[in-house]
This record gives sequence, C-alpha cells and structure tokens, in this order.
Amino acid sequence: MKNTPMNRWLIVLGTIIVQMGLGTIYTWSLFNQPLVTKFGWDLSSVAMTFSITSFSLAISTLVAGKLQDKLGIRKLISIAGLVLGLGLIASSQVNSLFLIYLLAGVVVGFADGTAYITSLSNLIKWFPNKKGLISGVSVGAYGMGSLIFKYINSGFISSVGVSQAFLIWGVIVMIMVILGAQMIREAPVADQTSSTQLSHSEDKNFTVKEMLRTKEAYLLFIVFFTACMSGLYLIGIVKDIGVQLVGLSVESAANAVAMIAIFNTAGRIILGALSDKVGRLRVVAGALFVTTLSVLVLSFVPLNYGIFFACVAGIAFCFGGNITVFPAIVGDFFGLKNHSKNYGIIYQGFGLGALSGAFIASITGGFKPTFIVIGILCIVSLILITFLKPPVRGEVKKKRMHLKPDGKLV
Repeated sequence: MKNTPMNRWLIVLGTIIVQMGLGTIYTWSLFNQPLVTKFGWDLSSVAMTFSITSFSLAISTLVAGKLQDKLGIRKLISIAGLVLGLGLIASSQVNSLFLIYLLAGVVVGFADGTAYITSLSNLIKWFPNKKGLISGVSVGAYGMGSLIFKYINSGFISSVGVSQAFLIWGVIVMIMVILGAQMIREAPVADQTSSTQLSHSEDKNFTVKEMLRTKEAYLLFIVFFTACMSGLYLIGIVKDIGVQLVGLSVESAANAVAMIAIFNTAGRIILGALSDKVGRLRVVAGALFVTTLSVLVLSFVPLNYGIFFACVAGIAFCFGGNITVFPAIVGDFFGLKNHSKNYGIIYQGFGLGALSGAFIASITGGFKPTFIVIGILCIVSLILITFLKPPVRGEVKKKRMHLKPDGKLV
C-alpha cells in the first residue's frame, strides 16, 4: 500500500461522515404523524413514503457503479449529497402527497443509495484484509446517523414544525455528505490488484455478467432478501406489536424503536469484525438462527415485556450484522474490482425485502402469520448457506465452452 496509514484513516473519517448523513433517512417514521396532522393525509399513505425511499435506494445501486466510473468517487458523492439535500429542502415547500413521494421518496432514496454503496465499496477496497471490520465501521456509521438524528429531527419537528424540519434536515445532510466526500479518495487500481492477490489471485475479479452465471449469486440474493425482510418489517411495525400483542403503553412500546437503533448499530460493528475472525458465512448462519428463534417466539409464545424486547433486540442485532457482512461476502466471492456493481445486484434483495414484509402481512392478515413466514424463509436460507462457497472464475469460463461436432472447443 503506497499510501500512508494517515491517508487511509482520513478516508475512513470522510466515509463515516457521509454514511452518518445518509443514515438519517431512517428517521422518517418521526415525520408520519406530523404530516398527517398538518395536511390531513391518511397515515398508511404517508408511511408508504419510506417504502418508496427504500425501493428507490436499492434501484440506485444498479447504476451507481457506472456513474462512479464516469464521474469519480468524490464528485459522485458530492452530487448525491447535493441532490439528497435539495430533495429534502424541496419537500418542505410542497403540500401534495404525490410530490412527497417523488421528492422524499424517489429523489432522496436514489441519491442516498448512490452515495451509500459507492462510499462503502470504496472503503472496503482500501482495507482488503479487514473487509468485515471496515464494512462494520461504514455501515455502523449509517446506523449511528439514524440513532443520533432520531433526537435531532424530533427536536426540529417540535420546535419549528414538520415543514421547516425538512428544510433544516436537508441543509445539514447536504453539508455532511459534501464535506465528507472531500476527504474520500478513490482506491487506486494498484491497490485493487494487490487486494485480489491477497484474497487468492488476480483472476478472482468477476464482472457482473460472470457473477450472474454463478449459482452462488442467486443463493446469496435469496439469503440477503430473507435477512433484510425480517429486519425491515420489524422496524416498520415494532411499536404496533408492543401495543397490540404485548399490551404495552404507547410510551413503553416506543422504547423499542430506540432499542432497534442501538442493537442494529451494535450488530453492524460487532458481527462485521467477528466475520473477519470466524468466517462470514458462519456469522450469517448464526444471525439467521437467532432471527428464526426470535420470530417464532413472537409467533407462538405468550409475550411479556422482557420476552418482547429480547426478541426485538435479537432481530435488530442480527439484521444489522447481516447487512454489514454481505458486502464483505460479495468481495470474498467475486473480488473487489467490480464490487460496487456486483453488490448493487445482490443489494436488490434489500429493496425487495422492504416491500415484501408488508405485502405478506396484507395477505396473511397479521403480525404472527407474517413472522411464521419469515421464520420458514430463514430456515430455508440456513439450508442454502450449506451449499455456499466462493466460485472459481476459471470454472465459469469453462462452462461457457462446448464441443463442436468435429471435436473442437468453442
């Protein structure tokens, strides 16, 4: 590594600032009721905004790698920060739910996802021997942003109203992301090459097309989808579960929201670092096992305060860990050279998971049946993990070759 450690740690600092700004979108639930009160919209319709944001975020990761190739990492993240901030600022000036969907949903989600995946992938390339730990630091900062701004945005809404809160939030996030971007440097090609040599050979780097020819890509997608759906569904309805299934007061149930943020962030850092030592697939398998137990307990066991919060903490911790470990797994399996593009494909499991929990709940008609479905999917994913191992790029190329009738290879 030609660059000094100080240079790399400055990039870490810049990425942390960027990710903390991006993670503030997870405070959206604070804005639901104030928007309903001000404009008279339906609560479920307002809450749909965050599903649109999450889906748009996931879709953006499909093109973020190509945009990075054209613009460079620093310029791309700066533009994304500008667009993200302007989307929130513009949301403060509208009184139409459709425009909220467009601005706070599509525009904010797309900008957030673009900066999220490119800054994360770039940082992993700087630390090829500590992919799990460094992914935990980056994704943990994303979670920390949501935790800190839960109190900041709540204060803005109380003091200046929901519309002005959007404006102030947008200005702060814009400054954070653009400032952090100035500290980020693109990982040099030489470093990317050396990292692939460290993790087996230069032939480890898969293109997107080569990755999609492997069964491992689809198995990883299914497992990631399962892991994301359990956490994202819980985040959206945990307060309601506490009130309806446990009989907690609204104030006590609201504590679960803060608990999710805390354990979600802790899981990102702890399980990310642990995956470097004990193996990433083992960590994912353990997290899915705990998630399975937790959702089945929520489905079949009479709930009290302690059991409820233990299950919530377990699911949040494992969800945070899984979304941290998966970027490193994609790097291990398919190399780092095309990491942003390859992980962007697998990351679509996040967007699909964001929509599927609510969709399943609408079909099954309640919390408990939905948790049972999630538990079954977790068991299936645990089985699939036993078949997962890093693919060999040379074998993928061989599968494309076949014999002509004259015996020649084509």
